[in-house]
Amino acid sequence: MNNPEIQAIKNRFGIIGNAPSLNYAINVAMQVAATDLTVLITGESGSGKESFSKIIHSLSTRKHGPFIAINCGAIPEGTIDSELFGHEKGSFTGASEARKGYFETTNGGTIFLDEIGEMPLGTQARLLRVLENGEFIRVGSSKVQKTDVRVVAATNVNLREAVDKGRFREDLYYRLNTVPIYVPPLRERGEDVVLLFRKFTNDFAERYRTRPVKLTEASRQMLMDYEFRGNIRQLKNIAEQITILETDKDLPIDSTVLQKYLHPVQPAARRSLVPVPDAEDGGSISERELLYKVLFDMRRDVNELKKLVRDVLQGDHYDGREVLQQNKELFSSLGAPDALLPAQSAESPRIISPAQHRIVDLGQYADEGVVVEDVDHTTEEEESLSLEEKEKELIIKSLQKNNNKRKYAARALGISERTLYRKIKEYGIES
Repeated sequence: MNNPEIQAIKNRFGIIGNAPSLNYAINVAMQVAATDLTVLITGESGSGKESFSKIIHSLSTRKHGPFIAINCGAIPEGTIDSELFGHEKGSFTGASEARKGYFETTNGGTIFLDEIGEMPLGTQARLLRVLENGEFIRVGSSKVQKTDVRVVAATNVNLREAVDKGRFREDLYYRLNTVPIYVPPLRERGEDVVLLFRKFTNDFAERYRTRPVKLTEASRQMLMDYEFRGNIRQLKNIAEQITILETDKDLPIDSTVLQKYLHPVQPAARRSLVPVPDAEDGGSISERELLYKVLFDMRRDVNELKKLVRDVLQGDHYDGREVLQQNKELFSSLGAPDALLPAQSAESPRIISPAQHRIVDLGQYADEGVVVEDVDHTTEEEESLSLEEKEKELIIKSLQKNNNKRKYAARALGISERTLYRKIKEYGIES
């Protein structure tokens, strides 16, 4: 697939390598450039995704129009709508004059939306309207405007996983993913690593006026076997460090010397796309999972206790101490101290019969005031109420933690804003 056209593109945009996966990605970019289809470029951070957006624009009919690259993750959530779609004077604090957005200024050109997975859900809805109808509305305006812009998006996260977690709109995902281009990470490009290293060291040697670095066969193989989590950026940094710090250029760099610049990595780092984080604050997710686990454990213990009490009530005779001894683990998980789990005694066991008005005394628990009454009528209702109280408590804590900002509270809870609004109304929570 390494034909003269692909090689010409490589020379024009400074792309080095002959890996089949790289050549295939370039070929797809060349074919789709002549169309107006939306393109989604996927690949790890540092793999060179922006170069492919430039290839698409330069080979398209829009090549004489404007091209702008925007990092969606670098724009604050409160201003990204204004940046992309513009705003009217006085539409928000600080809007002293009207301003055109990128979709208006690049009319007839191409917008490259890098890190599209970081775009807020509200902005995603606005972007979908642009892709579907070519329409947008400035912030603070009610006037619908038209634009003719081609969108090329890129991400280093798994958008399909983000869709499943409710962090990315499914309709937008399919609209963006009209033509996918996968940019392979450096570790999947074989000998391209050595070619890139040679190019970088030659460039740095010329810049710092020193002789280029050479590698032994063992060190070349070590480069090809390395993970390179930072991909091309990391390789370039290593090449510059070696060029500056290794002053003896008469000897080639062997594997022992090279090992000093290659930090050890875990095999689990092998993945094409990084996973989607559960929340902006990783700690809050851990806390939520812990709370859910506690709730589920409580529900399991309650169910076991219900079954135990039902067996007691249905039996003709039952020894309360025997109940405690046989279910020591259950009562321990419910907070019963070991002292309440009696050893065998010579005293006559207390007999429980169904005729005792459904009041159950489990051994010495009676002395502690633990009495189960009318279990078969009320337990399920009490359990339901208990879970609702816990849910209400979680919602209140999440709102307090996020300064009553429902959008962030919903994210922390792992539910949609609509669900959160309904729960707030259902439980009568003031926020």
